[in-house]
Amino acid sequence: MNDQIKQDEVNKAVWAACDTFRGTVSADVYKDYVLTMLFLKYLSDVWQDHYDEYKKQYGDTPELIAELMTNERFVLPESANFTTLYKARHEPGNGERIDKALHAIEEANVGKLRDVFQDISFNSNKLGEEKQKNDILRHLLEDFSRPELNMRPSRIGNLDVIGNAYEFLIKNFAADAGRKAGEFYTPPEVSELMAEIMDMAEGEEACDPTCGSGSLLMKCGRRVQAKFGGSKRYALYGQESIGSTWALAKMNMFLHGEDNHRIEWGDTIRNPKLLDADDRLKHFDVVVANPPFSLDKWGVDTAENDRFGRFRRGLPPKTKGDYAFILHMIETMKPRTGRMAVVAPHGVLFRGSSEGTIRQKLIQENLLEAVIGLPEKLFYGTGIPACVLIFRKTKTDDKVLFIDASREFKAGKNQNQLDANHLAKIVETYRKRESVDKYAYLATPEELAENDYNLNIPRYVDTFEEEEEIDLVAVRAERLKLKAELAALEEKMDGYLRELGY
Repeated sequence: MNDQIKQDEVNKAVWAACDTFRGTVSADVYKDYVLTMLFLKYLSDVWQDHYDEYKKQYGDTPELIAELMTNERFVLPESANFTTLYKARHEPGNGERIDKALHAIEEANVGKLRDVFQDISFNSNKLGEEKQKNDILRHLLEDFSRPELNMRPSRIGNLDVIGNAYEFLIKNFAADAGRKAGEFYTPPEVSELMAEIMDMAEGEEACDPTCGSGSLLMKCGRRVQAKFGGSKRYALYGQESIGSTWALAKMNMFLHGEDNHRIEWGDTIRNPKLLDADDRLKHFDVVVANPPFSLDKWGVDTAENDRFGRFRRGLPPKTKGDYAFILHMIETMKPRTGRMAVVAPHGVLFRGSSEGTIRQKLIQENLLEAVIGLPEKLFYGTGIPACVLIFRKTKTDDKVLFIDASREFKAGKNQNQLDANHLAKIVETYRKRESVDKYAYLATPEELAENDYNLNIPRYVDTFEEEEEIDLVAVRAERLKLKAELAALEEKMDGYLRELGY
């Protein structure tokens, strides 16, 4: 059986498990239950697989097996094993048993999984009264005991089937959840584009200050693995303000085997947690983010006296936090190697007042490298087109490259997509750093100043297509000819009808 079939089987089985909740609770509530159960089942399968393997080899020495099991990436207490929970599924108290199991896993793996399950309770009234809740959870345990969801490494090999299933679920929840999805998910092709442009190298550190489920960060890491023969010599850092989404990121990292990471929970603007030994903002080689668009109440009150000096170029407007996140990211780039990619609404390119002042200073400091306009309807929960801004601490020139990639995409009913060819064209254009007719333009500092530092893409990339001139005389002649043909056909038709007696 090939890897793709295995992956599809797992994806289908895991999506089917969601049917247990549909009609009882909303998707943004049950997503956490399904993802957490997937996590628990995976831990149990890996643990059991390794245990059985050792038992085959050292059957008569349980002490040795127990000792060998201490070398696992995690510890799984007996009471927290999926099999233990599954066997007791017909008894009352499923919710309480699962909650205790999660607590036991946290306690046994404090270094890696501290507080990860604090925002979820399977014993919650969200799932209905006791009997209904017990039934739902029994069904859920049965869903995950299906043979397709046997995720033992001896069955699925080295395939990252669980990480892929996790990403599959997150993506599908994002599509279902509409507006709320933007809080935890960046479309994969946009993550891919940003990771490719950032081109992270071995030994580098990457950060996403609004990391959501962590998929964008992990794409940067996978770039290192792809280029350096599977190397894991890099580190991933992130911060996320929503507790349940932070837990998602932690589980996602764990499932993908990303052990060299540090994901903090808290508000990046009001309370940045990624600090160095001197209590200053930590610096990174790569900084990427898809922050919330035009966030109201982003923390202007605390920004006025920011102890990190992030807003010395100006204070973003009270009701639009876009530049708050951009300025935070600028401040966390390493002095020489630092580069960043940030998704933003088009308003950041042209809005005036304090945003205009900040924009002008960033351009005059020669930090802005490129502006990439994306198609509309790419992002979950908003139809508006967005752009990606690329900043770099050490640029090769003093110009800004504009790329208008807004007109090339694969159209979908609710969501548009960028395919591999679209991405390749954007990346190639970015790397060549040259003007391309009706697609890209390399603007000089003088041109930017002439435009009052307005970065609206149509000011630089002319996509106007001249319409073909219409020859009215030829059109009239064609019309008369068609009219004559129609008259002849109608006369012929009348003749046939007369013959038939009509």
